[in-house]
Amino acid sequence: MIPGATAASFLLVVVLGAMSPGPDFVVVTRSALAGGRRAGIAAGTGIALGVFAWVVAIALGVAAVLTASAVAFTVVKLAGAAYLVVLGVKAWLAVRRGEYRDLTETTGVRRLEAGAAFRQGLVTNLLNPKVAVYFLALLPQFLPADGSTLQTLELAAIATAGTVLWFVTLAVVVGALKRFFSAGRVRRGLDALLGTVLVALGLKVAAETA
Repeated sequence: MIPGATAASFLLVVVLGAMSPGPDFVVVTRSALAGGRRAGIAAGTGIALGVFAWVVAIALGVAAVLTASAVAFTVVKLAGAAYLVVLGVKAWLAVRRGEYRDLTETTGVRRLEAGAAFRQGLVTNLLNPKVAVYFLALLPQFLPADGSTLQTLELAAIATAGTVLWFVTLAVVVGALKRFFSAGRVRRGLDALLGTVLVALGLKVAAETA
């Protein structure tokens, strides 16, 4: 078992890492804006599942193979970059169509479904090999020298819980500001901004080296 103090320290580091601006942050924020608190929480849950999958992959040695192979790393990285650009272009298209109404006018307003938000969060995280690199560097700092696979899985569960904790908090905060964000003009401006950020992040990821 992972000692309590070690587990608490690891949880804190994971939460602080999740709070840093990046694709996951933008996806959860836009999901909460487009589909409400439920969609934002679903996107955050998808991201957390992606984190769990990456840490399990590390425990099984799969992530080490990925990061050791320049070709495999580049393929996953470019796929993730392309996906971010696609999400950004979708936001731009929503702005271009101008199909915005105040969310208080529920008739005819198309909201992002929780299932779609969950998939966006999951795919965004799974197609980000930097997550594997991050946890490959982080986990040895919290595992004993003779750390077992079970202890790695314990840390995977903690990482998942910490990720969920932060992104649920983020979704709830955005949801609490629903009255402000419900205005069609505000949502249109935010879609334009977040779409631009997603495309910029996608291009940045594509340009980065391993």
